[in-house]
Amino acid sequence: MSQTPKHLAVVGATGAVGIEILKCLEQRDFPVSELTLLASARSAGKKLTFRGQEIEVKELTPDSFEGIDVALFSAGGGISKEFAPHAVKAGAVVVDNSSAFRMDEGVPLVVPEINPDDVSSNNGIIANPNCTTIVTLMALNPMHEAFGGVKSIIASSYQAVSGSGAQGIAELEGQVDCLAKGEPLPELSVYPCQIAFNVIPQVDVFQENGYTKEEMKMHFEGQKILHAPELKASVTCVRVPVFRSHAVAVTAVFNDKPSVAAAREAVSSAIGVRVVDDPFASPPQFPTPLDCTDGDDCLVGRIREDLVLDNALTFWVVGDQVRKGAALNAVQIAELL
Repeated sequence: MSQTPKHLAVVGATGAVGIEILKCLEQRDFPVSELTLLASARSAGKKLTFRGQEIEVKELTPDSFEGIDVALFSAGGGISKEFAPHAVKAGAVVVDNSSAFRMDEGVPLVVPEINPDDVSSNNGIIANPNCTTIVTLMALNPMHEAFGGVKSIIASSYQAVSGSGAQGIAELEGQVDCLAKGEPLPELSVYPCQIAFNVIPQVDVFQENGYTKEEMKMHFEGQKILHAPELKASVTCVRVPVFRSHAVAVTAVFNDKPSVAAAREAVSSAIGVRVVDDPFASPPQFPTPLDCTDGDDCLVGRIREDLVLDNALTFWVVGDQVRKGAALNAVQIAELL
């Protein structure tokens, strides 16, 4: 990575991902010459600490990007569509965390451990993939490379409420508190039904084919990131009463016959992912969301031969969706730049 200091902007700096981006920049010693923090008018004037200094948050406007080298956007698709073109026009490269540009022709969709060379083909905007896609592909890609390419995926995700932002966490906390006290539940505001001590098989809105937008992201984004246009994915995304970090159960079919031992070796040799997989230890070893929260690596376990499909493995992967699924991946893309 170049050590030439860069003038960075963080759009959506006061949100959960924005704050995590600041942590990643600091922890990874990113060469920052100047840092501009941008957010909505209601957040303007707040101060955030970076490398021991307080920096005042400014209101995001079309004129916010003069002199900016790299702009890390994490404020939603609508904001990205409105303001990313202004950043590019001003000479900045945008790394966007929203879904606004992911499937656009000419916009690279990048996981740095998987397809770093795609960064060089950008026209001013680079897209960060969906968090569940990132976590899944971090485990899948080493096997994809080891076994002649992946043909299809069947997956179920178990997604933390922080994927819905601070409101999702607050709703789960409020419901648990009321249930513990024997009080009526507060009015639902984030989820269509009770999330406390429950699971909800709907993340995002339903499409005409019966899948949700979130479920289709792994299908289309997986094709683009892996450069595998024939890849098919059938996914069920489920919201679970966990505060942070997503988990995904995956069955993947490969062109070549895989083995559990070779899969463990391939994943163990990859960057950014670790194997935690010893079912016969006491207690058995497998990863859980708590094990990866606030960590950079995705953790993989329960690797086994599938009993139904030929040339298939079934495995379990967990990853911090706020960190590797969003903030860290964006900072890693900035490092590639």
